[in-house]
Amino acid sequence: MTSSSAETSTQAQETQRQSGKGPSTQQSTQVATRPEAGPGAGAVAVETETGLTRIAPAVVAKIAGLAARDIPGVQAMGGGISRRVGQLRSLIPGSSEATSQGVNVEVGQRQAAIDLNLVTWYGQSIVDISEAVRRNVIGQVEGMTGLQVVEVNIQVDDIHVETPQEQTPSRVQ
Repeated sequence: MTSSSAETSTQAQETQRQSGKGPSTQQSTQVATRPEAGPGAGAVAVETETGLTRIAPAVVAKIAGLAARDIPGVQAMGGGISRRVGQLRSLIPGSSEATSQGVNVEVGQRQAAIDLNLVTWYGQSIVDISEAVRRNVIGQVEGMTGLQVVEVNIQVDDIHVETPQEQTPSRVQ
């Protein structure tokens, strides 16, 4: 670019800024979003003028799992085998609950799709619980990651029925 064309381009940009039709003089918070390759493969990277932030799909799954569990009426998450493994894991001292159990995510450059497997309590509206879970998951994932959640698919794998043993308190204290 020649010196005169660079000056003309700079003058045009300054005129656009002043008229409010060009790029803002304020700092942009999101310059580009791109998938990463390498050690964090599958991670989403949000690049700003001040640095790069990588969000792993496992983080999105964890956020979605915690948001789903927040809804009253969700008794457990995951299919039959994964729930049993989770129950065994919880018996090990010092272990924590698998927060992404029953959650599958697909993360793109700017969007995410989430699949959830739930167990609800008997007697509660599955439709109401599903809608509440969907709203909470979308709100939490979009709010925390900036990704647009395009769909939240929910599969109810089971209904938990409280047994009489669970209802009556122990006679011995």
